[in-house]
Amino acid sequence: MLKFILRRVGLMGAILFLVSVIIFSLVNVLPGDPATLILGQEATPEALESLREEMGLNQPLIIQYFEWVTGVLQGDFGHSIRDNTPVTTILVQKIPVTLQLTIMSFFIAIMIAVPVGIISATRKGTLWDYSSTLFALSGVSIPPFFLGILLIFVFAVTLGWLPPSGYVPLSEDFTRSLMLMILPAITIGIRLSAELTRMLRSSLLEVLQADFIRTGYAKGLLERGVVFGHAFRNALIPVITVSGLQMATFLGGAVITETIFAVPGIGQLVVTSILTRDFPVVQGAVMFMAFAVILINFMVDILYTVLDPRIKLAGGTK
Repeated sequence: MLKFILRRVGLMGAILFLVSVIIFSLVNVLPGDPATLILGQEATPEALESLREEMGLNQPLIIQYFEWVTGVLQGDFGHSIRDNTPVTTILVQKIPVTLQLTIMSFFIAIMIAVPVGIISATRKGTLWDYSSTLFALSGVSIPPFFLGILLIFVFAVTLGWLPPSGYVPLSEDFTRSLMLMILPAITIGIRLSAELTRMLRSSLLEVLQADFIRTGYAKGLLERGVVFGHAFRNALIPVITVSGLQMATFLGGAVITETIFAVPGIGQLVVTSILTRDFPVVQGAVMFMAFAVILINFMVDILYTVLDPRIKLAGGTK
């Protein structure tokens, strides 16, 4: 286990290094001059040149990159061009918002996908199966922006049950915070539940045809005991894979959903920063997204061995 963890940590470091190079390179080819954005179009050439020198923008890109990476390793992502706020402070404010949205979305998805997927697999060819398949296809096909606008129109504008947009921290007003997050969480959760339902149904159908399942029925075990005691756990590995990738994506920022519902998370931060050419914030936010994806994939790999001891930590099978 220790060797596996050390190996994966080394791999994570290498991947983050490559990601940092790509991010820095892409951000620096974007149009826009940070010095002009700070001082404005009316600034004199001398003032602009002085600020560029102060910010290190007149240095070779390779030197700028290593100075930025050195700061990142020390927890310093630089300062926002717009208001000179440390990027780390901005991320610390935004991450809990996206984390709350991610957890609520994932909870909704699991609460829908697990029962629907199990019923669909165990009742293959019935109306239940066809209905769940229709739900899964619809959930995957409907664009998030359309579903979000539709939910706002139905539950906020027409029925008035839920607020249409905004955010309140959990520590400030717990109930209000949950109410504001329900619609964006449903928007994300419906799509994820559709994907998980399809994956769980397919995986369960394959496991239910295995010899040990037929042996369980032959011994007189009830269907509930066979499905939940034997088949479900074996069918979870591909589901865990999809769940991990999707959860990492949400932690990276559900850009469209956060923008529609005015949720001030990582996704909305990235959009705003790109539009305002706030390059240090873009670099910091994207690095966080990359780290979230890599970390959750690492956790998923560990979880594989818990669900199925036959899977070796090196990544192979029995």
